[in-house]
Amino acid sequence: MKSRFRGLVLPLLALLIAAPASAGTAPPVLATIKPVHSLVAAVMAGVGTPELMIGGERSEHTYELKPSDAQKIAQARVIFWIGPDLETFMTTPVATLGTRAMLVTLETAPGVKRLRARHGGLWQDDGHDHAGSYDPHIWLDPQNAVAMTRAIAGALAKADPANAARYRDNAVKSIAAIEAQERKLAAALKPVRGKPYIVFHDAYHYFEARFGLSPAGAVTIAPGRPVGPRRIAALRQEAESRKALCIFREPQFAPRLVETIEAGTGIRVGVLDPLGADIAPGPGLYATVLARLSQSLIRCLDKHT
Repeated sequence: MKSRFRGLVLPLLALLIAAPASAGTAPPVLATIKPVHSLVAAVMAGVGTPELMIGGERSEHTYELKPSDAQKIAQARVIFWIGPDLETFMTTPVATLGTRAMLVTLETAPGVKRLRARHGGLWQDDGHDHAGSYDPHIWLDPQNAVAMTRAIAGALAKADPANAARYRDNAVKSIAAIEAQERKLAAALKPVRGKPYIVFHDAYHYFEARFGLSPAGAVTIAPGRPVGPRRIAALRQEAESRKALCIFREPQFAPRLVETIEAGTGIRVGVLDPLGADIAPGPGLYATVLARLSQSLIRCLDKHT
């Protein structure tokens, strides 16, 4: 992968020479995934629009860099990403092509609360946190989004002092909106607390911890990795023993595995999407992602009240 990457895109270094931003004009800004892009776009409203790397239904877990992505990295003056725990495909490109950019790693931004990755895919009631690595899906905790928004505004103000006041004003408005939505979601999700369910992969730890939900396990330990018959049988048994009410698939991955586990069990099937696959990129995407997660959980789990 490294040799193919270098042979494909490193010649762009000699060709991509971007001029610095003029006073009053936002510098070229790149965000890797749609939720991060949404938070950045909200802070940049009225000043500029960030570039998005991964759009549509593509997942950051299985993403492969394209030549057009290399061009975006080389031209950017500020790059926002979660960090190497999530966008592993970005590590080499930012080190080789993104050397002129301010790289903002949001998973280590001040105020971001990180949770340990859960061990395996069947979780027991013992605190869950066994593995040594951190769960990188930090944006699904609204309070982390607040901390990320502050970090985004600070980085943009440093990179573009002429628009610093606008970035900070936008951040204040964004944070107020995020916190107002958090209060609404907490009230809406209260009736489904304690109701067990299974997710496709362990992407929702932060959302579940923030709103007191009760997941029982995940179908796959790592998206893109094959799941064998033994694991499928274990998940079916776990679903029955824990009386899981729902199993959730994701639009970024084929539904066959979920259908295999669900067949004949009576478990309802829902959809959870941590990225906003079919939502248009922009400032409103983040709030819509959280609202849809809440609606999907309530719609599936509340059928059993």
